[in-house]
Amino acid sequence: MIIHVIQRGETLWQIANRYRVNVSQIVDANELSDPNRLLVGQSLVVPTAGRSHNVRMGESLWQIAQRYRVTIGAIVQANQISDPSRINPGTVLFIPAHVHTVQQGENLWQIAQRYNTTVQEIMSLNQIQNPNLIYSGTILTIPFEKPIIDVNAYTINFGEEGAREVRKVGNHLTYVSPFGYIMQENGGLTGINDEATIQAALAENVIPMMCITNFTYQDPGSELAHKILSSSELQDQLLTNVINTMREKGYQGLNVDFENVYQDDRELYNQFLQRAVDRLHPEGYFVSTALAPKVSGEQQGLLYEAHDYAAHGRIVDFVILMTYEWGYRLGPPQAISPLNQIRRVIDYAVSVIPRNKIFMEFQLYARDWTLPHVQGSEAETFDMQEAIRRALQYGAVIQYDQTAQSPFYRYVDEQGRTHEVWFEDARSAQAKFDLVKDYGLRGISYWVLGYPFPQNWVLLEDNFRVRKLG
Repeated sequence: MIIHVIQRGETLWQIANRYRVNVSQIVDANELSDPNRLLVGQSLVVPTAGRSHNVRMGESLWQIAQRYRVTIGAIVQANQISDPSRINPGTVLFIPAHVHTVQQGENLWQIAQRYNTTVQEIMSLNQIQNPNLIYSGTILTIPFEKPIIDVNAYTINFGEEGAREVRKVGNHLTYVSPFGYIMQENGGLTGINDEATIQAALAENVIPMMCITNFTYQDPGSELAHKILSSSELQDQLLTNVINTMREKGYQGLNVDFENVYQDDRELYNQFLQRAVDRLHPEGYFVSTALAPKVSGEQQGLLYEAHDYAAHGRIVDFVILMTYEWGYRLGPPQAISPLNQIRRVIDYAVSVIPRNKIFMEFQLYARDWTLPHVQGSEAETFDMQEAIRRALQYGAVIQYDQTAQSPFYRYVDEQGRTHEVWFEDARSAQAKFDLVKDYGLRGISYWVLGYPFPQNWVLLEDNFRVRKLG
């Protein structure tokens, strides 16, 4: 898969011819609403067997060749590099796919095993209809090796709408977590209409993960968490209600998302998690937590202090790092999931939590702030496709913040007000996927389904094989 950034004057026909694909393939992969209107700075995914690589500071051609398991010569030839010893940071290289010539007696299973891929992926890439009909001398394009990861997505829509969202991307998910059951002061739970979502998940071989929380948009939940965490009786009642709900609904694991917990309740929270594991593991259920994005164990603030990374990493089966919302809806405009900030969080997390227990999370939505920002004013939240539509409407030029690895643009509306929009695109999604690979994390989590972002799912499939546990 190639990521192409639109330059002034380019057309989709020119791009398709450059990469030897059909225009319709680009339109479909990006779900372009109007193929005749492109934005300067807009990124497109181009469905080809090769990949694009953005050269990083200090990288050599040898390191890049090793990463993609191709020869230096293949990269040099594909990019017409005159001096292989000198490649500049920021240069975008085309990485050609490996090819294999079928030998006498070979079958697709043997070839897939040799290159650590699957028969299905080879068939799809080479448009093979019958895996038993391959002949000696046939030249096959081999998919790039893909790490296997877990993928979770939260969902906040229920009934048929929530089920439809899961069905649409279910082949890309390991878990889905309807958000969420709110605990009550007596240890009870406020129910949600999650049955259709769970059934859709099971039909897609996706594991439904129950989520419990202490907060709402109206109440930060600090006092509620304190009351529950201070009473072993209330905790037992809460966990009994959790187990009963899981049995009734078909959940296979629990995600605990307690936020705004008082610092003095930190150890009580750890003890509750141990109690939850002790109750749920014998029943065959796993336990996970959602963690605020900390960069040190001493980080201050109500959102962070009670989240003990080391304890969570020791006690529960996995954690989801909530590495998003720097660009907060009530704050000033900035990237919502900036890569430089995510990297700081992961650097701390991997120092105290096993990497195979860590999910990195990022958002599936964009935001539009009115300038100048006034304290208390709220940004508009919408999907990535709307971000592109809005840029087209106002003739914006999309820019890219190299530090945050995030696209943004400004426009002036009909009332003369200036707006700033931050969103995600193919480049920013790929940068986050590379981060997961670089750190060897367990997987990726999304907040939240319901915001269309077709480029994400195309690139996710191109970068990873998603583990299915059902």
